[in-house]
Amino acid sequence: MVKALKSCKDVIITILVMIFLMNFVFINAYIPSGSMENTIMTGDRVFGVRFLREFDRGDIVIFKDPDGGDFYLIKRVIGLPGETVTIENGVVSVNGMQLTEAYLKEPMIPEEDFSITLPEEGYFVMGDNRNDSYDARYWEHKIVYEDNIAGKALFRYWPFTQMKGL
Repeated sequence: MVKALKSCKDVIITILVMIFLMNFVFINAYIPSGSMENTIMTGDRVFGVRFLREFDRGDIVIFKDPDGGDFYLIKRVIGLPGETVTIENGVVSVNGMQLTEAYLKEPMIPEEDFSITLPEEGYFVMGDNRNDSYDARYWEHKIVYEDNIAGKALFRYWPFTQMKGL
C-alpha cells in the first residue's frame, strides 16, 4: 500500500512539474501552414521559451493573434519598437536600410507599397515564405505588442529527423 501511494505521489508531482514548465517556462507550437517555410515546415513542432523577453530582429516569436483570434501565431521579427518598416517593390527596409534576409524561401513578389512606424513595445512580424504568408501586412492590427508575445521559438523537435535550433 505504501509503495502504491509513493508511486501515485510521484505521478502527481511529475504532472504538476510538467504543467508548471509548459505554462511558465516552455511553449509548444504546432506549425499548421507554410508561412515560415523553409525555416519551419508545415506539420513541424517547435519549443519556445517564455521567459526570454528581449526580442531582436530575426527572432522567431510565438504570440497571440493580434486580431483577437483564440490561437497563437509564429512569425519572424522584422521591425523593433520605434522603427519604421517600409516595403517597396518587394523589398523590406527598416529605417531606410534594406534588410538582408537569407532565410527567405524566395524573393517577395512586389505588391502595394507599405510603411509603418512602430510604437514602443510594438513589433512588426512577417513569415519567411512572404508570397504565402498571412502576416502583419494583412492583419487589421498590424502591430504585435510585447505583452502578447508568449515566447521565443528556439528549437524544432518534430520531425525527429529534422531536430535543430532555430
